[in-house]
Amino acid sequence: MAFAVWQLGGGAVIHAKALLAQHLLERAWQRTVAGEAEVRPWGWADTWPVARLRVERLDVDQVVLAGASGSSLAFGPGHLDGTALPGDAGNAVVGGHRDTHFRFLRQLEAGDEILVSDVAGSVHRYRVTTTRVVDSRESGVSARAARPTLTLVTCYPFDAVVPGGNQRYVVTAVAGESPPVLSDRTGSG
Repeated sequence: MAFAVWQLGGGAVIHAKALLAQHLLERAWQRTVAGEAEVRPWGWADTWPVARLRVERLDVDQVVLAGASGSSLAFGPGHLDGTALPGDAGNAVVGGHRDTHFRFLRQLEAGDEILVSDVAGSVHRYRVTTTRVVDSRESGVSARAARPTLTLVTCYPFDAVVPGGNQRYVVTAVAGESPPVLSDRTGSG
């Protein structure tokens, strides 16, 4: 009985920490948009908000943190150092865990719109152009791009029991890309 209570209590603590972290990240984001630089969500954090990522169709709204270290990714998606910031020229690469913040990537489809707000308050619109599975040693993800591009990366497969692995799921979205022409599903046109 004591073991069961200990296990349930541990699970409850994890969820409570996650809820508190989201509250602190939201507060840090609001301070960042108001003009403060590198607002750490808690005193010992080694990261800060750099963008906000939204996919309205899937009801996704997440604060993107600086850096893609394990300590950052535990709390939210992380912007890969050395790549463009969302909205800038080049490729903005953001990583996240497949079983938490980036679980929604499996539901993204070509044509889906991804909105990314930067720290200045501008909203950048991206359209998903491709999704693919790649070998982690040959990801094909480059920091350079002809147009502002957003690349979202997570481990694959989504339902793997063992963390990590040698495959990555990569979603590429391009700024200003027109949505694909979809056929009428009713069959009338």
